[in-house]
Amino acid sequence: MTKDLQEKTIRAIVVPVTPFQQNCSIVWCLETSKGAVFDPGGDLDNILQAVEENNVSVEKILITHAHLDHAGGAHELSKILNVPIEGPHKEDLFLMESLAQQGEKFGLNGAKVFKTDRYLENGDEVKVGNQTLGVRHCPGHTPGHIIFFHEQSQLAVVGDVIFQGSIGRSDLPRGNHEELVNSIVNKLWPLGDQMTFIPGHGPLSTFGQERLTNPYVSDFALGIEREISQKVKDQEEQQN
Repeated sequence: MTKDLQEKTIRAIVVPVTPFQQNCSIVWCLETSKGAVFDPGGDLDNILQAVEENNVSVEKILITHAHLDHAGGAHELSKILNVPIEGPHKEDLFLMESLAQQGEKFGLNGAKVFKTDRYLENGDEVKVGNQTLGVRHCPGHTPGHIIFFHEQSQLAVVGDVIFQGSIGRSDLPRGNHEELVNSIVNKLWPLGDQMTFIPGHGPLSTFGQERLTNPYVSDFALGIEREISQKVKDQEEQQN
């Protein structure tokens, strides 16, 4: 199963993987067909099939955070494709080292510990073909959670920071609800209302839509006053 998102300079498809239906994303540069696999939690055959069907030349694996459903297949996929792994932030090392135990706990015994070739920090950049994606450190769901965004195409891959109509859990080891909300308000919202995001689970949305309707972090829920763009208002009216 894939979902398509056509942009001007990049293309993205979503391949739900694992029993958790985690949104593994394949994003590639249209000019070069070089791409990256984001959060390969498992079901590698499905991921590789999508790569082949879209003629993507995968040059790296990018990890938002080191929970099982997002990173459980990273080591094996890196070996199969002979590509490096970048991310997450170094604060997720304790989760990276416990992936095998996470797999045993949830009955996904194929999960293996991986070593990243590059930890990522807030403000870093990663290349995908000829395109450059920005990185933001967004702790809260995990301490080392990061998100990726492509400003030109107005597309972000946000892992489990935020979902359509919800936000990530903060009751897991070293989660922090206050940090999570601060990450959303201070790291995601400044990227703009029109930024479409691929969450770790569920359908795509935009930051503007979540600022209007998300019961946990909408401007109304957080007591934030601002002037909402007419385009976002129109989107809300069309859905009602």
